[in-house]
Amino acid sequence: MKIVAFEVQHREVSSFERLRAEHEVVLLEEPLRAENAKRFQDAQIVCPFVYSDLSAGVLQDMPQIRMIATRSTGYDHINLRYCKERGIVVSNVPTYGEATVAEHVFALLLTISHRLREAVERARNGEFSPIGLEGFDLAGKTLGVVGVGSIGRHVVRIARGFEMNVIAFDLKPDSRLAAELGFDYLSFDAVVKQADILTLHVPATPGTNNMISAAEFAQMKDGVVLINTARGSLVEPRALIQALHSRKVSAAGLDVMPDEPMIREEAELICSLFCERHDLRNLVADHILLRMPNVVVTPHSAFNTVEALGRILQTTIANIEAFAAGTAQNIVE
Repeated sequence: MKIVAFEVQHREVSSFERLRAEHEVVLLEEPLRAENAKRFQDAQIVCPFVYSDLSAGVLQDMPQIRMIATRSTGYDHINLRYCKERGIVVSNVPTYGEATVAEHVFALLLTISHRLREAVERARNGEFSPIGLEGFDLAGKTLGVVGVGSIGRHVVRIARGFEMNVIAFDLKPDSRLAAELGFDYLSFDAVVKQADILTLHVPATPGTNNMISAAEFAQMKDGVVLINTARGSLVEPRALIQALHSRKVSAAGLDVMPDEPMIREEAELICSLFCERHDLRNLVADHILLRMPNVVVTPHSAFNTVEALGRILQTTIANIEAFAAGTAQNIVE
């Protein structure tokens, strides 16, 4: 079969080599886009990362596709309805960075709580004074965890090590896990209202789109800290800006933004089709957030460790091999 992998970095090339014995393999640094889809009309397996466009319009230009093997856990960049209608199998990497992403949550949180960005900059400028850099302890604070899946439970474990109180919301509460790790399940509204620090760990779905908006910010404690390493679409960006300006939210740590592809490739703004698919107000909001002094932003890099990347590639290659052997695995329904 012909396999076309997009967004491939140099370090990933060797992992795909073992597929060449039985398949034609094309490796590309560029993401899949409407502009290049027709070049690969004979592709049978497509292997994208998160910045590729797998909408119906793009997939229609690749009529031979039988499988999409995304190198990610999330699959909101793939039109699953179109794939189901066309019998295209979609597989993902269900778990790879539980500890990795959870650790990044606390990297963001400690950067905020210890004013690390300002402190490092001050030291580099030769001013060795702690005046004005007062932070806060994590011990004793209440951490609200929205989504206690594979990543969320690692966040809980780390938080308990910091002697934080943990409350959580999940659609499927696990009482045994709560007893084991020492936290309480509450309603979503209760978690939002009681948390000193709120961290999000749910997928991007129609039901979670803008799940944190003006109404939720209004319920929060004054001075709450928001951490989002999940998906940018979970938080309404203009509402977040207002909450930051009013100090309802004292600080935010963000590894994801609503319109990341537009930030990365703003030249595409001249394309009317692209612009129609996005709310340009969110792009403006993203740029404001990037420059706010009480916001720490990382470029969707929470997953980016040697160990996690290795697990992503191992699972992806195994998914492709299993599909080729007629025993598809890690199928997204």
